[in-house]
Amino acid sequence: MKNFQNKTELSNYISALKAKGSSIGFVPTMGALHKGHLSLVNKGLSENDLVVVSIFVNPTQFDNKDDLVKYPRTLDADIALLKTVSNHKIITYAPSVEDIYDDNIASESFFYDGLEHKMEGAFRQGHFDGVGTIVKRLFEIVKPDFAYFGEKDFQQLQIIRKLVELHHIPVTIVGCPIHRAKDGLAMSSRNARLTPEHREIAPFIYKTLEAAKAKFGTKSAKEVTEWVYMQFEKQSLLELEYFIIADITTLKPVKRKSTKKSYRAFIAVYAGDIRLIDNIALN
Repeated sequence: MKNFQNKTELSNYISALKAKGSSIGFVPTMGALHKGHLSLVNKGLSENDLVVVSIFVNPTQFDNKDDLVKYPRTLDADIALLKTVSNHKIITYAPSVEDIYDDNIASESFFYDGLEHKMEGAFRQGHFDGVGTIVKRLFEIVKPDFAYFGEKDFQQLQIIRKLVELHHIPVTIVGCPIHRAKDGLAMSSRNARLTPEHREIAPFIYKTLEAAKAKFGTKSAKEVTEWVYMQFEKQSLLELEYFIIADITTLKPVKRKSTKKSYRAFIAVYAGDIRLIDNIALN
């Protein structure tokens, strides 16, 4: 497995591969890899000659500096896990902050037609400027043909699609289904930080989403939202930050359902000091 820490060396290596006609898939990650990441890598391998996996904890997308410090960093284990998938068709890029940002660790400002102001953007100031900055820079370095993102971060997925559209970046964005543990909890690198008590109760999040989906068939978005808030008021170990039913294209909260539109329910929950997000398609 080829491992790079320097962007120039990686770009030159990929350029040589593409000159020979190789197609390049790309899976950007912040490390602490799990089966959800591997599902993206496998999807990429099924559609490309090689897949680049970046492993970089991006400082500019953290509004909570304590969360940045505590974010798990497990590079050796990550590389070992990727080798179980393929030792020859995966390239890793694990740069330093300096390699990505030089001497200017700051976000660019982005406009995503208003998508950035909803949900995560409303609760995490500057988050999507940080996401746009790192993803755009990684696209410039890797120059992939296809890039793979999980639907667990569905808002991020839509924003990256908008980023590619507005900046005319020649890459096809592929959204991949949420990978879940057997008990329904969406796979996340943050799950490793959950206490045993919080890990045991965390599947309540997805069970509530499933129930909300069932209710959405006969009840209004307002009624479903009120019901979800009541469920979390009864749950002392989990604190609901938000639950929103939104149009999947505009991400605007739905006021009146339409059979011509597709909706998704989005949720953010604190389990102690660990913030978990999830979502589910409603129709």
